[in-house]
Amino acid sequence: MGIPELLIALLLGWLLDWLLGDPAWLPHPVVGFGKMISAGEHRLNRGGHRRLKGGLLAVGLIVLVFVATWLLGRWLSSVPAPIEGVGWRLPFDTIIIFFCLAGTTLIREVRAVFLALDRSLDEGRRQVARIVGRDTGELSAQEVRTAALETLAENLSDGVIAPLFWLMLLGTPGMLAYKMVNTLDSMIGYRTDRYRLFGTVAARIDDVANYIPARLTALLMIVGEKLRMKRSEGSLISFVLRYGPRHASPNSGWPEAALAGILNCRFGGPHHYFGQLFPKPYIGEHDRQLTTADMRHAVVVNRLAEVLMVIIVSLVIYFCVGKGIF
Repeated sequence: MGIPELLIALLLGWLLDWLLGDPAWLPHPVVGFGKMISAGEHRLNRGGHRRLKGGLLAVGLIVLVFVATWLLGRWLSSVPAPIEGVGWRLPFDTIIIFFCLAGTTLIREVRAVFLALDRSLDEGRRQVARIVGRDTGELSAQEVRTAALETLAENLSDGVIAPLFWLMLLGTPGMLAYKMVNTLDSMIGYRTDRYRLFGTVAARIDDVANYIPARLTALLMIVGEKLRMKRSEGSLISFVLRYGPRHASPNSGWPEAALAGILNCRFGGPHHYFGQLFPKPYIGEHDRQLTTADMRHAVVVNRLAEVLMVIIVSLVIYFCVGKGIF
């Protein structure tokens, strides 16, 4: 059995993300997703039946992305190959995988937060505002570091593990459709006055799509820490099982709890979003000062979890392709 094209695309796309991240000069499909969501929200989020209209928008856009990607992929598979043995489908899948992975960009952003904070608190606040949805204007230095590391953990799931999980299950159409799910939630999935009804369905779909990946992310982080021959996995699993379900989100608490346990620190607490205060429970009990060394530790754990997931997905693709699943 030869190497499946999708496996080659996965390795190439992952390598591109590792080396390049998301170059600012390169148009990103998520930007297009955002414009589609924004246009639909401005048109539909008014009057009555807002929950229904928001649900139709969310489901419609997710189905549109999945079907369009699937049809385009099938068409490219039928186009004569420009190079013997290498068709147009390979670069198509590679580009999608590259765009859907956000591991390197996130790590760069988190490092930039810590570097900016070394210069001044105001710079740190401005930098962390690039990667979090909460209000950052009044955050302390400790809260800026905490916000950055919470985001690093949560977005390891959203930006790496979950896209790879859906690639494993549904190929590149599923992977790109997941990015639409995630973009919908990040734009309209808030419990504010404006989005409480309109974004309900989008938020619930995101909860379902991330249910397994979030817990898998926590497990991979624990295994990664174990590979560093640090804390035993038993104590970390107990910590995650204790604190993971406490988060207001059914999913975000699991990777955050894993990182809090690994770093022996405390995350969570009340946050402001769009001027409104949202009470959130604390994850962990050791309220110590976070440092740049903690950030470096977290980055290593993230990378190890990412590598482990790529290995898992690669093995699944390799052994399942012979059965015609992909």
